[in-house]
Amino acid sequence: MASRYWVVSLPVQNSASSLWNRLQDQISKHSFDTPLYRFNIPNLRVGTLDSLLSLSDDLLKSNHFVEGVSHKIRRQIEELERVSGVESSSLTVDGVPVDSYLTRFVWDEAKYPTMSPLKEVVDSIHGQVAKIEDDLKVRVAEYNNVRSQLNAINRKQSGSLAVRDLSNLVKSEDIVVSEHLVTLLAVVPKYSQKDWLSSYETLTSYVVPRSSKKLFEDNEYALYSVTLFRRVADNFRTSAREKGFQIRDFEYSSDAQESRKQELEKLVQDQENLRSSLLQWCYTSYGEVFSSWMHFCAVRVFAESILRYGLPPSFLACVLAPVTKSEKKVRSILEGLCNSSNSTFWKTEDEVGGGMAGLAGDADTYPYVSFTINLV
Repeated sequence: MASRYWVVSLPVQNSASSLWNRLQDQISKHSFDTPLYRFNIPNLRVGTLDSLLSLSDDLLKSNHFVEGVSHKIRRQIEELERVSGVESSSLTVDGVPVDSYLTRFVWDEAKYPTMSPLKEVVDSIHGQVAKIEDDLKVRVAEYNNVRSQLNAINRKQSGSLAVRDLSNLVKSEDIVVSEHLVTLLAVVPKYSQKDWLSSYETLTSYVVPRSSKKLFEDNEYALYSVTLFRRVADNFRTSAREKGFQIRDFEYSSDAQESRKQELEKLVQDQENLRSSLLQWCYTSYGEVFSSWMHFCAVRVFAESILRYGLPPSFLACVLAPVTKSEKKVRSILEGLCNSSNSTFWKTEDEVGGGMAGLAGDADTYPYVSFTINLV
């Protein structure tokens, strides 16, 4: 599948079929590795040249917008597939691969009646894509909110002992709580463990001898418990801090631990559900946006061709996917088939005033209508 396509239209002198045959013949002779397809555009409602000129700015802005939303959804799909560990699947429009949809494009008359004014069609496409973009923002925000909550919990559970949540490290049997006794938790630098074990009983009076146990150890610290009389707890905290030991505030509660565990499990499940539903929504919405984008491209080719070649509409629209090394040759073939006397050829936007330069927008300056579609 190519990722970059040219959409071009050439002015027709005699018949579109004879021009098409000549183009096929030239491409097969001089650039046989360039895929070539007809881009079938129906007879849209022309209106007036003034209305086409006034539409030029809308066409340029809307094209950037619709293309941008298409790429935004595609990037979201790639991220979700990567995070989910699922194999990347080809993007489709109603089950048709996007490259096939582009190269075999058929106008959706039911969705965009050809008798509607072009401005109406453009506004309809823009409105539909804008609604999808708004929906995307809401869904991504909801998914990211749950991800942020989970990341915050994971940081608390995986950080340093000086700051992390201790609830999953301490068991009920590690804690003594009575009317007179209390168990404190000390965070001790790894290099100071001998100092702790030799001194904790003397940091204050009424410390239970040999009550300190190592509960956990990470790369920097060790977590020790120590049991003492409740009435000297504040004095112990002060003395421990002076020797470089941190006493963590902790209150054991089996109910709180169970509640935190259930909250974590719920968040994990919510994240999976939101990720799955967002991915499925993105698959569907990408197809809708891509379809809208291709209809917009058809309108753009039609409008630019009339402004370039005049009325009545008489042009051949096609899609090509040349490899980089063949681009110059293909450009030469297209220019050779173009009667420049029937084409307003401009070199730069500065040389042309009015709406036509604006309509060209990001289109390249050739004696025929041409712009590029990047699928990625």
